[in-house]
Amino acid sequence: MLAILKKEINTFFASPIGYLVIAVFLVLNGLFLWVFKGNFNILDNGFADLSAFFLLAPWILIFLVPAVTMRSFSDEKKQGTLELLLTQPVSHLQIVLGKYFGALVLVLLALIPTLLYVYSIWQLGNPVGNLDVGSTIGSYLGLLFLITAYTAIGIFASTLSENQIVAFIIAVFICFFFYFGFEGIANYNLFGDTLYLEQLGMDAHYNSMSRGVLDTRDVIYFLSISAFFIILTKLNIQKQ
Repeated sequence: MLAILKKEINTFFASPIGYLVIAVFLVLNGLFLWVFKGNFNILDNGFADLSAFFLLAPWILIFLVPAVTMRSFSDEKKQGTLELLLTQPVSHLQIVLGKYFGALVLVLLALIPTLLYVYSIWQLGNPVGNLDVGSTIGSYLGLLFLITAYTAIGIFASTLSENQIVAFIIAVFICFFFYFGFEGIANYNLFGDTLYLEQLGMDAHYNSMSRGVLDTRDVIYFLSISAFFIILTKLNIQKQ
């Protein structure tokens, strides 16, 4: 599994696409948070917090994570190397986990430079250090668990087609549905009590963690979504 993980990371950074994906994520966040005028601009809001970043990041990650994972299995299928990979002396689950953790590490690498935003807000506060640390840590944990679920979805989508663009679109759609779809359906109030329907979506659990409260129900939810799509991925490649 570790060999597959290393191969995924090396392959990603062996081409300009890897650096481009990370750069796009950081540039988009930087522009919306510090340059463009609007609701996301931290300097215009007048408050020393990162709520704008944690509100914006999940939507950018909906596109970033599928861009990282779209080639995981689709590229193997296109080049005809998937059969060779499946005959290696490793289990199918180890292959899937190797691809999964490889993509997860890459996305987390893109997230690490955003810690500079925390330092910037810390210095800009009046007085210096006037930052809700608990909420910030909770929000980063929420992003971490959100990324684990997005990555599992992206890996699964990459098994559905040998075309990377098709895999990307499928992953974006599924991530969007699980993040906002259930809440959107609940807004129409077609099923009576909509609280349970909203709890099926990632947005409700992410917002709960963003308040700085680490609820085991939120952790179990994200881990369950990740495990569900990892199992689906394993079953899908077994059919190959």
